Amino acid sequence: MSKPTPLSGFPEWLPAGQIVERQVVETLRRTFELYGFAPLTTRAVEPMDQLLRKGETSKEVYVLRRLQADADDPSDSGLGLHFDLTVPFARYVLENAGKLQFPFRRYQIQPCWRGERPQEGRYREFLQADIDIVDRDTLPAHYEVELPLVIADALRALPLPAVTMHVNNRKLCQGFYTGLGLSDPMEAIRIVDKIDKIGPAAVAEQLTAVLGASDAQAKACLALAEISTPDASFADRVAALGVTDPLLDTGVEELVAVVEAAAEHAPGLLVADLKIARGLDYYTGTVYETFLAGSESLGSICSGGRYDNLASSGDESYPGVGLSIGVSRILGRLLGREELTATRTVPTCVLVALPNDESRADCDRLAMALRRRGIATEVAPAAQKYGKQIRFAQRRGIPFVAFPGEDGVQIRDIRSGEQVPVDPATWQPPAEDLHPRIVAG
Repeated sequence: MSKPTPLSGFPEWLPAGQIVERQVVETLRRTFELYGFAPLTTRAVEPMDQLLRKGETSKEVYVLRRLQADADDPSDSGLGLHFDLTVPFARYVLENAGKLQFPFRRYQIQPCWRGERPQEGRYREFLQADIDIVDRDTLPAHYEVELPLVIADALRALPLPAVTMHVNNRKLCQGFYTGLGLSDPMEAIRIVDKIDKIGPAAVAEQLTAVLGASDAQAKACLALAEISTPDASFADRVAALGVTDPLLDTGVEELVAVVEAAAEHAPGLLVADLKIARGLDYYTGTVYETFLAGSESLGSICSGGRYDNLASSGDESYPGVGLSIGVSRILGRLLGREELTATRTVPTCVLVALPNDESRADCDRLAMALRRRGIATEVAPAAQKYGKQIRFAQRRGIPFVAFPGEDGVQIRDIRSGEQVPVDPATWQPPAEDLHPRIVAG
């Protein structure tokens, strides 16, 4: 068999990276459950009409089809792999609304697939961790305040660089563009959302070419996008632009509430950034983008917003608000730069040294006794010299080696070299050694 060629865009971390990912997921899970979010897993595929109905493009969706098909069973199944967890969640709510208790709070940690050009931070298969709150008919705005506080606790429980969440409100932008007299406020939002990619001048050109905006209107749009404050003072700067509209007033009021709550409960977390819009059409209120200090070029590592119409069918409507953490995006950057690693590459806490082949049954019994008490243990693979068995443990980061003998068991901390006799029925490793931990590199 020839050596396989790696596939770009499908990350497969080495064992230490796998352990880091598992610990990250577990930390997020614990935090989400502390806030009362219930776990949810949905299927990997959705009907194509559902995947494409809210602003996504077909070229980014992986279509599901059989490799072999006949006339009675066409290869095009009409199904595609989900590219995020919000669209499947909206579908799940509609299908199960009669069985759910509202407001419904859920977290979901699953792979997603997106057919785009792989690059740093962008993968074809990636792990996301989402939280959403949905309600029936109406969703109080205070949930838009709560969600960034949940994410702040989740990310601060990890050894990550500092994070800053940039927030805006689609009502604020839509109301401002309506008050300006632009012909299509939603198209204006999409154009201004490109400002970091194409620059202010190109945005102004597009506003003029696509919407027929005057120089004064384009200038006002750019002036709004330039507003960024760490507190609620953005409201005064918006008012100074002289544009009025009822929807604008509502958006400003809602964004002020989000920023002021964060200032009280998570100081330094939020920045009001009025160029943030999010590209997907389904957002209707507060929108969020989050950046890692020192890795701003990576783009947002946690994004989302308020959506009022995504989960709706006929007269039934289930507005929601959600945030999604790009787990693979974060790990790709921090593992790649060795800024994050695990204290060991295996779960094993204790290696039972093997004096000779005849002792394997006794060593297996010792290992089993430790495992029954929740201590991850393995027996050395071969009865080599003890020095080689200790080096076997060192290479994997296993902190303790147990030496069975006629006079009992001794355990050595191979980092300090300290070796003491122990009772395997009562010995317990320090809490920080029981499981691998994530550490900053």
